[in-house]
Amino acid sequence: MPDVLILVGSESDKPKIEPAFEVLNKAGVSYEFHVSSAHRQPEQTAELVKAARKKGFKVLIAGAGLSAALPGFAASLTDLPVIGVPFAAGPLNGLDALLATAQLPSGVPVATVGIDNVKNAALLAIRILQV
Repeated sequence: MPDVLILVGSESDKPKIEPAFEVLNKAGVSYEFHVSSAHRQPEQTAELVKAARKKGFKVLIAGAGLSAALPGFAASLTDLPVIGVPFAAGPLNGLDALLATAQLPSGVPVATVGIDNVKNAALLAIRILQV
């Protein structure tokens, strides 16, 4: 059973998240990857996140650019740890995604790594799993 659920909102984000696969593979941590948008497929995304604990996932990594809704959306639907990865995109080159991910309201916790820093997201997931 995979330990980490990795989500991105667009197929074009897959190359950005792939370095996390390498880190998790090297550490022997199992994961499952899905492209599912909080905006374009909210029901499908909600189902994935809500079912995560039952399926044995222990940590979620969610990458998103621009408004970066995916990490907060996921965190609002689960009590599992969520790690948000803001992606560089648009005219602000990821600053908007960083702020959107880091400045979520109280009660919707998302650990946030630096812009495009998917390796740190994977390393943080590994550390959470070791607790």
